[in-house]
Amino acid sequence: MAIERLTRVERAVRGAFVRGILPDQEERVAEFGKHMRSGQLESLRPGEFGIVLGAELARALGVTTGEKVVMIAPQGQVTPAGVIPRMKQFTVVGIFGVDHYEYDSGLALMHMADAQILFRLGDAVSGVRLKLKDLFQSGTVARDLARSLGPDIYASDWTLQHANLLRAVQIEKRMMFFVVFLIIVVAAINIVSSLVMVVTDKQADIAILRTLGAAPASIMKIFVIQGTIIGIVGTGLGLIGGISLALNVETVVPFIESLFGFKFFAKDIYLISDVPSEVQRPDIVLIAVFSFVVCLLATIYPSWRASKVKPAEALRYE
Repeated sequence: MAIERLTRVERAVRGAFVRGILPDQEERVAEFGKHMRSGQLESLRPGEFGIVLGAELARALGVTTGEKVVMIAPQGQVTPAGVIPRMKQFTVVGIFGVDHYEYDSGLALMHMADAQILFRLGDAVSGVRLKLKDLFQSGTVARDLARSLGPDIYASDWTLQHANLLRAVQIEKRMMFFVVFLIIVVAAINIVSSLVMVVTDKQADIAILRTLGAAPASIMKIFVIQGTIIGIVGTGLGLIGGISLALNVETVVPFIESLFGFKFFAKDIYLISDVPSEVQRPDIVLIAVFSFVVCLLATIYPSWRASKVKPAEALRYE
């Protein structure tokens, strides 16, 4: 479907995906009404041939609310002169922006009755959209529908329509886990090196404790507790900082972008213009437990080394 700006001075033509909707029921499947930058979905009334355009599509066409555009349907009319494309004039009654480049630049909404007239569908429709409470069950639901409705019905879901984006997100999630793992390992190595230096510096004190009757296990417990406290404090500060950043990423990221003059995500490349963030309790618990366990394991070698200090050798040159 092509959309052409109706003007005598300038012409602009853009391809678009046209969707017929029922404005009073659209909120049950998609929240376009909450992302209207001008106009409203309720302005789409049957027989008035109004249209709502994505923000980038409206910008490319150079139109605003109240202006006219011409829809050119791919199904043509057969005449003695040949096949002539079917065209219809529409009035822009609203502009939406969902910050997803694919929709903002290539989606147009009209009333379902007008779409049926434009595409000559009569009372029929070409598809039905469903909204699920759990979006990750969409693949299962689509497969169940395809099996129950028969081979004449094609069922698709967002994981198929945006397969590349989903695959990229999954790869990034794995890489982020690997990066977090490396950060935790580096922190554990710092704990090991710090405790080894403490053991080396405190050999005389350890030797005195041994001469006073302290057992090697007691010496080992001292440094295990010290390393554990470092791990607990570091893990706590990391959780506080990470959760605070995740909850305020929508404020922090624009500040950094404006400060350094660049964008993390170009919407025409990454399809999204904002950095999404959602705090998930299982991930927080997993990272916290993993960090604590690694820090605890990092104390074993320095503590064992401290327990093996021989009082006679340590005090020989004191």
